[in-house]
Amino acid sequence: MKNLLVTGGAGFIGSHLVRLLVHKYPQYRIINFDALTYAGNLENLTDVDQAPNYVFVKGDICDAEAVRLALKQYEIDTILNLAAESHVDRSILDPLAFVRTNVLGTATLLNEARSLWRDRTDVLFYHISTDEVYGSLGAEGFFTETTPYDPRSPYSASKASSDHMVRAYGHTYHIPFRISNCSNNYGPCQFPEKLLPLMIQHVQAGKPLPVYGKGENVRDWLWVVDHCTAIDVILHKGKDGETYNIGGNNEWKNIEVVYLLCELMDEALGQTPGTAAGLITFVTDRPGHDLRYAIDASKLKHELDWEPSMDFREGLRQTIRWYLDNPEWVVRVLSGEYQAFYEKQYAHR
Repeated sequence: MKNLLVTGGAGFIGSHLVRLLVHKYPQYRIINFDALTYAGNLENLTDVDQAPNYVFVKGDICDAEAVRLALKQYEIDTILNLAAESHVDRSILDPLAFVRTNVLGTATLLNEARSLWRDRTDVLFYHISTDEVYGSLGAEGFFTETTPYDPRSPYSASKASSDHMVRAYGHTYHIPFRISNCSNNYGPCQFPEKLLPLMIQHVQAGKPLPVYGKGENVRDWLWVVDHCTAIDVILHKGKDGETYNIGGNNEWKNIEVVYLLCELMDEALGQTPGTAAGLITFVTDRPGHDLRYAIDASKLKHELDWEPSMDFREGLRQTIRWYLDNPEWVVRVLSGEYQAFYEKQYAHR
């Protein structure tokens, strides 16, 4: 049996990954280790929380004792580290929170794994990171696995630091490791401060749709389930010590994404075409806003035979439908009431 510790498993990407692993690998034991901060929500996993191969542990990756206990109690041989502060705007307001979780938390995980695993070679520390560590691109070119790091925000700097820490522990203490850097994820269950769910909520409420600058910043959009299948492939077929870029081959200017979302929202709500787009409002750009991110995922395709599968229009349509069908989830998440769900469902376990 493999015993997998998924940190941040109650978050947006983490919950989709936990679900995939629980269903696909009944012979594995999946331990979801999450501090349940504002973005961690166990309601994302009600469909698997009774599965015999699933365990939830409430814990902070910065808490060495909690990490040590989980690693020992569940005889963890594989760590998938998704626990992170991840919103650029929040990092600008409170950079030290990002240093604590993303840098100190990752180092704490590594240190406890080092102490427990010692010289074992049948273990793995898999660190999930972001393309933002590479900095900003101009109108042409792509990030590859050998692109020099050039982070531009406190968030990306903290993630770059955590990547370096993983490599340093791997090379110094011989911990088998892999790293992946992904582009912008989208899909169901994403915390509503992010661009797409935020715009969906604003269109529903008839509120202005704030777009930074002129909306010309370019991002590569990746369906969250496609991201999780890539993680699965890297976990099972990747090579130790390697980095893999995960992208959607799906570049869009922010304003183009917002216009497409508006079109699909009008369709979903039965509104006159152009109604939602009339809410678009351009606002002062974010400090240090990177112009363009674009992933070259050819290594993943050629070496591990992975490619994204979701058409962006269809993925966006499914995302919109999920938020329209789950308004109570949005209300509870934004109010913090999802914490009561944890207390009710898990406190007695």
